[in-house]
Amino acid sequence: MSKKLDPKSSWHWQLTGKVNSSFNVDIYDIDLFDTPKTRIQKLHSQGKKVICYFSAGSFEKWRDDSGKFHSSVLGKKMDGWDERWLDIRDANVKAIMRERMQLAKKKGCDGVEPDNVDGYTNDTGFALTAQDQLAYNTFLAQTAHKLGLLVGLKNDLNQIKQLVDHFDFAVNEGCHHYHECAMLKPFILQNKPVLNVEYDDLDHKNDICDESKKLGLYTLFLPKELDGSFRISCD
Repeated sequence: MSKKLDPKSSWHWQLTGKVNSSFNVDIYDIDLFDTPKTRIQKLHSQGKKVICYFSAGSFEKWRDDSGKFHSSVLGKKMDGWDERWLDIRDANVKAIMRERMQLAKKKGCDGVEPDNVDGYTNDTGFALTAQDQLAYNTFLAQTAHKLGLLVGLKNDLNQIKQLVDHFDFAVNEGCHHYHECAMLKPFILQNKPVLNVEYDDLDHKNDICDESKKLGLYTLFLPKELDGSFRISCD
């Protein structure tokens, strides 16, 4: 498996637009499909780790491999997004996700950030259970590790205690806003980075950053579009 991440790693997260590679950070979290191998190589040449994002729990019709999904695995539309939930129990979905992580390996990514891995808490159109989600998320982590990739747990706060041993870092959205940061403590106790982003509450930036530093999180304030239009860091 790839070298572990420093628990105090700094990061930049950008999934749309031309990636701004000028930030003096340890980790870049960028889109798996939209990022060419040459950009990953450039970031590596600057001494940065590269985490590659993909959705592991939703169907995005614009992705290169969208034609591989069977119609039977496509569920309800996600609230607020032009995506559909996936039946994560299905072998077809797992095979595609394995291929995505193989692509990440081929492109030179150091790790992956599988998104939308908390479908069991949403109205997906499938009768997904907490156990189904644990099994799927464990599958994602084990597959990544077999390929020598680091892997991050995205949100899914209620299952952190069961999953922390399987994942190398956590990526969270809005734990300060929703008063949920304490739930990420298992990662901190294992000296694994917690990479947090807040989309709102800039008026309370100082208080949020003070709390974030006390907890041992690395918190950014970013636009919801994750387009690199601004980046405010608690460091």
